[in-house]
Parts: sequence; C-alpha cells; structure tokens
Amino acid sequence: MATKHHSFVVIGLGTFGGTVALELARFGNHVTGIDRSERSVAAIADELDRTLILDAREDVALREAGIEICDVGVIAIGDDIEASILATITLKTLGIKKIWAKAASKNHHRILSKLGVDRVIHPEKEVGQHIAQVLHNPLVRDYVSLGNGQHVVNFRIPETLEGRKLDELKHHGFDLRCIGVMRGTEFLGQDGSGCVLQKDDLLLLLGGRKGLRDFAGSL
Repeated sequence: MATKHHSFVVIGLGTFGGTVALELARFGNHVTGIDRSERSVAAIADELDRTLILDAREDVALREAGIEICDVGVIAIGDDIEASILATITLKTLGIKKIWAKAASKNHHRILSKLGVDRVIHPEKEVGQHIAQVLHNPLVRDYVSLGNGQHVVNFRIPETLEGRKLDELKHHGFDLRCIGVMRGTEFLGQDGSGCVLQKDDLLLLLGGRKGLRDFAGSL
C-alpha cells in the first residue's frame, strides 16, 4: 500500500524547523516553509515546494499566503513567544486540522495547550532525555516512548547471553512483551519461538519504564 502524502506548512526555518521541513519534503510531502529571515528561507528554498519570507506575527500576511489548504501546521518558533502564539491563533482560525508547536518554556507550553495545539514539542528536552536513557544503560541502543508510560526499547544482547534461547530470558517476570529480535537487517523470533540469541542481536521489548530498567539491570 502506498504511503499517503500530506501538505504541511512549517513556520520558522531555524535548525529545528528547517530540519523538519526538509525531512517532510524528503518523504514526498508537499511542504511550504515560512520564515521572516531571507537567509533561512534561501538556505532550503530549492528543497521545498514553496517558501515565503514573511513575519508570522502578521496575521493578514499569513492569511493571504494560501496555507489554509495545508493538512498540518508546524510552528517551529521557539525564541519569539509572541510570534509563536499569534501564528498558532492564525492557523487555528484558518481551520488547519492538526497543529504541532515548539515551546520554549513551561508557560509557553501552557499557552499553546490552551490554544488547542495538538502536540507541544520540547526538542532539546526530549533529545536530552533520550540521550540520558541510552547513556545510562550501555545495553540500550535506542528507545521510543509510546505514551501512557509504555516504551519500546532496543536491548543489545551481551556476550554472556549468546546461545541462550529467547524464552529463557524471563522478561515476562518484569511485565514485558517481546516484539522480536533484529539480527543485522533481518527480523526474527518472538515470544516462545525458541530463537537462539547471538551476541549483538537487538532484542525489542515493550513495557513500562520500571520493568525495562529492572530487566536491563538483571542482564
């Protein structure tokens, strides 16, 4: 089944917003990038479908930009709270279905939430938490938070577990579910499959933070 492409408007083309815009375009989506800095716009203009140089605080300019046809709005302005809030209000009044916005502080977060933003983003905080989790346990290669306290974690199988069967790991005792095992680019093995583990296999586990932490400590 082909992936459905969407139309996005990204307001604020700094390091964060520019990266989001470029990646969305790379996935084949229609992306409009907006920034008041001519330099920021020029840096990625050739990679996006459309770019505009305008101040997000000017609601008339945003309204006349034709962005109401976009499915999703990303407000990536972090250093100018006024511009972020005004851009959010304009996108809401234009009827854009989904809005994500970057927040610079807790108060900024609260305001964006009150305005009905679908998701408030704290890039630096989220990346910092991610890095700390991986640094804390050398066996954790990566993890994804699914919300509601649930996470999917990649555990690197250490040499001490080489040759053990997957169902011998006792992860059930930590209230964890095994999604499977990655060996290089190959996906194999699930609960009860009798998969024999090799050093540097990646074990994909789903569960709560405490269970995952305790299981990692038991390896």
